[in-house]
Amino acid sequence: MIKNYNDFITELFEVGFSGAVFGKDDGVFALLRYGWGAEDETGIEWFTGNQDTDPWQWRERVLNERDDIAYAKVFLRKGGYITKEWYPYFLAARRGYKDFEDDYADGIFSHAAKRIYDVVSERGSLPVDEIKRIAGFHRKEKSKFESALNDLQMRLYLTMEGVAYKVSSTGEQYGWGSMVYTTTEHFWGEDLFNRASRINPEEAVDKIYERVRELNPDAQDKKIMKFIRG
Repeated sequence: MIKNYNDFITELFEVGFSGAVFGKDDGVFALLRYGWGAEDETGIEWFTGNQDTDPWQWRERVLNERDDIAYAKVFLRKGGYITKEWYPYFLAARRGYKDFEDDYADGIFSHAAKRIYDVVSERGSLPVDEIKRIAGFHRKEKSKFESALNDLQMRLYLTMEGVAYKVSSTGEQYGWGSMVYTTTEHFWGEDLFNRASRINPEEAVDKIYERVRELNPDAQDKKIMKFIRG
């Protein structure tokens, strides 16, 4: 039973990947549920701001403290975690042997996605507000920007690297944090991508499928495949 952050990390490494929270309608697998009596079953405390017992704080802790877990909108266009052990299989399943330019040439990505990807890849990592500014996105392009950013995460080209906060003249952080994005190549490094390049894409799909079936035997095949392939 997960009661705190350390419990969550331990279980995450056991299973390999997890949605951030199990959704009522689209859930395939997640270690955590919210609502429907979930708090009573687990003992964890939602929306308290407690770094140890509030799952909404764990995302930021993972981004700040771990280099062997990736967090981004990777499952059904919602947040999820993938460990370093399992990430190569998702890379093989979703990207195969392609890079961004291949997918863009094939029409997988919009021009908005290319604007975002080019800016981030050139600079290493950037807060989301800086991406918008440098790539020249205007307010009226908000939905276009968000959709393209999600597409890049789902296809495993961008991932979240941390949270940036504004800093006052006295050195205090304030306001809402801004997500920092980087390329998955920058986040993981060459070795992991070399490993992914040696995995057959269909074998990767089969391996992930088998694990999902172990974790949630009741999941529907159609949803499992969307969960795997993005």
